[in-house]
Amino acid sequence: MVQGVASPSTEGGEAFAWVEINGRSLDVLARRTPPTLRGFFGDYRPSASQVIGVGDALQITVWEAAAGGLFSAGPESGAVSPGSRSAAIPEQTVGRDGSVTVPYAGRIQVAGRTQQQVEAAIVERLRGKAIEPQALVNVTHNVSNTVTVTGEVANGARVPLSLRGDKVLDVIASAGGYRSPVHETFISITRGNRTARAPLQALLANPSENIYVRAGDILTVESRPQTFTVAGATGANGAVIPFDARGITLEEAIGKAGGLADSRADPDGLFVMRYEPTSLVREFPNVSPNLLQHQNIPVAYHLNMKDPSALFAARRFAIRDKDIIYVSNSPLAEIGKVVSLVQTLSQPAVQGVMVSRIVH
Repeated sequence: MVQGVASPSTEGGEAFAWVEINGRSLDVLARRTPPTLRGFFGDYRPSASQVIGVGDALQITVWEAAAGGLFSAGPESGAVSPGSRSAAIPEQTVGRDGSVTVPYAGRIQVAGRTQQQVEAAIVERLRGKAIEPQALVNVTHNVSNTVTVTGEVANGARVPLSLRGDKVLDVIASAGGYRSPVHETFISITRGNRTARAPLQALLANPSENIYVRAGDILTVESRPQTFTVAGATGANGAVIPFDARGITLEEAIGKAGGLADSRADPDGLFVMRYEPTSLVREFPNVSPNLLQHQNIPVAYHLNMKDPSALFAARRFAIRDKDIIYVSNSPLAEIGKVVSLVQTLSQPAVQGVMVSRIVH
């Protein structure tokens, strides 16, 4: 049974929730949903056709079925087949009004349309002016259908998206790949006014997390070393210890901290302290309603190392970034400190008596 005990603060309120590390609390923690890109954004394959946007550069070529038409003369015209003529219109950038200019057709709205739709619009404008016109539109510089990649990558860039669709790791590879160690690398995607973050190892371990990106996404690769702090009666008191992996268990963390100090540690005084979301803490019984009014609640997880089963529980308990592991001193160690202090203070008096006896 999980025991949830609220610790009173000096102001009479509850300072934190106390939770025993046992089978039930471990089951509650196992249900905690890790950060996920797919769960936040979904994984919807982009449309097979991209639309043209402001800032894109277009190359337009117009054909006529016979000589003697609008596009027959000029240095840019050329024969494609007997009797037909073509003309390449100089490359244009789509203006802020979303339009480009086509000779004899005027300003044509292209933003928000596919290449095929723009080709049809040009032909319609030239119908009756040119001889059986045909048009071909190519996007030579894709600006609107790009993803911005920044952060810990070899070459931050605006990466154009392909028609087949591109996933997170595809665009990171196009930007030269990530530079930080895998276990320290996190991926953030900003889409509109929403941002989600997940560890890179989650994408590598679960391919479904490697979701499709969309035009306009901002993808940031961050280096965030994961650490935990150790305090109290351990071999590394006061140390900040890196994970060196995506995640470690409490058992491994105790080993990294040099274990419990045999002469000082209280085996019943091992705690892991962190902030937990209210939705998770609600699943622990006997937590004060006053604590549940907060968005994030400080929790002290307690493990009694005198119980042999505690080692198995420690193997299941996952340490998270910025956790604090504290091991209290045993009562005998405190008594030993008092005895040592008394002995230190009594040394001058004892030495004085011995000198006095020698003199007399």
